[in-house]
Amino acid sequence: MNIKPKILVVDDKPENLVAIARVLKDLDIELIKATSGNEALKATLHHNFALALLDIQMPDMDGYELAGILREEEKTHDLPFIFISAVYTDNLNVFKGYEKGAFSFLTKPIQASILINRVKFFIEKHQQEIEIYNKNQELQAINEELESFSYSISHDLRAPLRALSAYSKMLEEDFLPVLNDEGKRLLSNIQYNAKKMGNLVDDLLAFSKLGRQDLKKSKVDVQQMVEHILHDLEQSFPHHARIKINAMTPALADHSLLYQVWFNLISNAIKYSSKKDKPEVEIGYFSDNDGGITYYVKDNGAGFKMKYKNKLFGVFQRLHSPKEFEGTGIGLAIVQKIINKHGGKVWCEAEEEKGAIFYFNL
Repeated sequence: MNIKPKILVVDDKPENLVAIARVLKDLDIELIKATSGNEALKATLHHNFALALLDIQMPDMDGYELAGILREEEKTHDLPFIFISAVYTDNLNVFKGYEKGAFSFLTKPIQASILINRVKFFIEKHQQEIEIYNKNQELQAINEELESFSYSISHDLRAPLRALSAYSKMLEEDFLPVLNDEGKRLLSNIQYNAKKMGNLVDDLLAFSKLGRQDLKKSKVDVQQMVEHILHDLEQSFPHHARIKINAMTPALADHSLLYQVWFNLISNAIKYSSKKDKPEVEIGYFSDNDGGITYYVKDNGAGFKMKYKNKLFGVFQRLHSPKEFEGTGIGLAIVQKIINKHGGKVWCEAEEEKGAIFYFNL
């Protein structure tokens, strides 16, 4: 169904409204006319406008005052204006108009071609914004459907994986002594790949749950959190990296989700620097000129070519083969999704064989 864009035309003289309607009659639009500021405000309660044509010289409430009120209302805050004036547009008047959020300024008598072109421009802009909004809604729906699918598949895979792991464990306990070297090798491969698949399923579940999980923000002691993560990693993933933790400032964030961000970034830094003779990892933060806080994790490991940086945060995107460094290819996608959920951003800098720095803010 083709819904015509609506344009609000405000002028205290009915003959001017008729003249504007005559000029715009060939455009596929709907004109809503008002002869005063109060009448225009009432019209905004019942219609969604793509553009407003406002006469400046009106009694009681002039065009500038009307524009100021419309700017303060949530529904019409972003409504574009074309101010129309019978007075010569000196610099003061034009500046005042733009100060109120005007996007154009015309003087009477209006040249028909100019008015038509200006209106066409804003109508096309309005239609593009609607199209972008609809596309975003479609993408959001598709994304939610994919997340739901991912959650269902990952959840359903857990049961057979548990069975596979249990049976392989039974084989190891009851039949390992009678297996030859080839049999032992095959059993070890089964156990290794079952564990690897289990890690992948866990990461997929974690990723898909993020879309459903509400943020529960609180003040987080980042220094303590990072120290706990390093302690946990040391227990499960022994390493010889030299870790430097600078003094950290607290953050307002979801505690469990921020823990996941730090865990993924720090474990990656340790992993990708593990093949260096002297692996080093630095963790810290800095303040920008506006008082914002940016956290970072820096390593001197494998690094990567910056031309591939856009691939880093995609699901299953890897810049190194699994033979070089193990992983599921989901960790950084989880990091980005959590940071985006907090309204922040994550980015990186790197040089091949010299290391990488991952930054994020909230």
